[in-house]
Amino acid sequence: SKLSDEDMVSFQKRNLLNIKSPNPSVETFLHAFLPHKFVDHTHADAILDITNRPNGLKLCKKIFGPKVGYVPYIMPGFLLAKKVFETYQKNPEVNCLILLNHGIFTFSDSGKEAYDLMIKNVTLAELAIKKMKSKKIKQIELSKSTLNPSEIAPVLRGLLAEKDNSFIVNYRTNKDIQYFMNGVDAKKYSHLGTVTPDHVIRIKPYPLIINLASSDDINTFRIKAKKAIVKYKSEYVAYYKKHSKKKKLTMLDPYPRIIYVTGMGMFSIGNTYNAALIAGDVAETNARVIASVEETSTYQTIKEKDIFDIEYWSLEQAKVNKFKKSLQGKVVVITGSLGTIGFETYKVFKKQGAEVVLLDYDKSKIKEAQLHVSDLCLFADVTNRKSVKDAYKKICQTFGGIDILISNAGSLSSGPVADISDVDLKKSFDDNFFSHQICASEAVKIMLHQKSKGCLLFNISKQSVNPGLNFGSYGLPKTALLGLCKQYALDYGKFGIRSNGINADRIKSGILNSSMIKTRAKARQVSIGDYMKGNLLLDEVTAYDVALAFLHLALSERSTGAVLTVDGGNIAASMR
Repeated sequence: SKLSDEDMVSFQKRNLLNIKSPNPSVETFLHAFLPHKFVDHTHADAILDITNRPNGLKLCKKIFGPKVGYVPYIMPGFLLAKKVFETYQKNPEVNCLILLNHGIFTFSDSGKEAYDLMIKNVTLAELAIKKMKSKKIKQIELSKSTLNPSEIAPVLRGLLAEKDNSFIVNYRTNKDIQYFMNGVDAKKYSHLGTVTPDHVIRIKPYPLIINLASSDDINTFRIKAKKAIVKYKSEYVAYYKKHSKKKKLTMLDPYPRIIYVTGMGMFSIGNTYNAALIAGDVAETNARVIASVEETSTYQTIKEKDIFDIEYWSLEQAKVNKFKKSLQGKVVVITGSLGTIGFETYKVFKKQGAEVVLLDYDKSKIKEAQLHVSDLCLFADVTNRKSVKDAYKKICQTFGGIDILISNAGSLSSGPVADISDVDLKKSFDDNFFSHQICASEAVKIMLHQKSKGCLLFNISKQSVNPGLNFGSYGLPKTALLGLCKQYALDYGKFGIRSNGINADRIKSGILNSSMIKTRAKARQVSIGDYMKGNLLLDEVTAYDVALAFLHLALSERSTGAVLTVDGGNIAASMR
């Protein structure tokens, strides 16, 4: 009997006890056809090592003996489930099945026994590999480069970007990665296919390897990388056309998901940070297994067509093709991120799918935040260029670059302007003007390396156009910041880098705290509530409103040099 993949999924869904449950695995029937209560399944490295070689089946029989059944590679789904059942029926004494080029199943009516069988058989494979005669993979002669990953990543990220699609590029390296990619024959063995079929949906059929020379500067590398990516795309299109004949399919994007830069490391690529990390983990597994096989034999996996069928299998694509949010693939950096406005902005941008980096000066707040948020929280003294550059390097290695900078950090000072000391005025300019210049200028350098546009967003203040009595030390740098915002729009618009600002007023936050609100309300002889609602709309403006304004400007692709007021209405502070 036959059952199509789509009908199989439909049948499984109709029999769910809870319609809100996740979709059942494509291997549900395989588990169900085995009569045991507990069925364990893994893609253990050692099993993949043993089976992805010319004599894999023969070697398996020698290692595991008669208590193990062997199933040739069949695409997962109903047909594989039937084959597994047939294999088990022929020898009901088996307690383990090895699926060649795929993985291993162990089963029992005892959960512990099923687990112990898995450990036992994987250990047998590991011991067998250790006993094999091995020969180290010959390595290429490496030349030391002056470039670093934080420079390389934005270049790669920019070359991979398309109009409506941005990728996250994550850097990592270790001895296994270096050993694999620096092999003399790396381009050969890395292009033979993945060690288990479903890896292809995460890392494509093969990686891209770029040789880095000691003489390469960043521009030379860009030219080299661009040629390599164009070639990769061309090869992928040919691969697609070869195997998609007479099939109604839509080609996936042709970009690599793994790029090895010799001597430097691996750059894993995904539509999200999580996808990039998964791609990196999967690629590391492939690197370890393939290198191990090459030391003792010759790596040989399933046919290219079989790999293609998995890559374009609708049931596998369902794992990765999910609804795209408006800022998916975008890297957003927020300074002063752990204050009221900064953190509210973080939540709003995160909800839109952005990868958000929280920068802050308060180490205790960073430590506390790391207990509650999974996103990258970094220390940065925004008045110190080296501190900012160090944070940006980490961001580039983690995400591949920066798309949106929300320059939000600042401090408040007050007093009659003639009474302000030089020290206090300089500090206010450092906090409220020069910090923004440092953060923006370093972000723009990264954006220019990416060559994929960018966006600067400044938290200015209504003080920039409507100064308040005795707030000169705060208002003066904010007025300069308004000019800075417009200057960036003027100087970098031709590169697609936008620069916009927010003029907010009376936002309860770290700057306008409860004590200050009480003092200012008392000075105006109004209640705290009336003070906070002292605008044309007679309504309090919150940090959430500011965050939404930042989001609006981030998404307004045809706006630059713009300043958006978020104050509930104040004609004296209006821009026009």
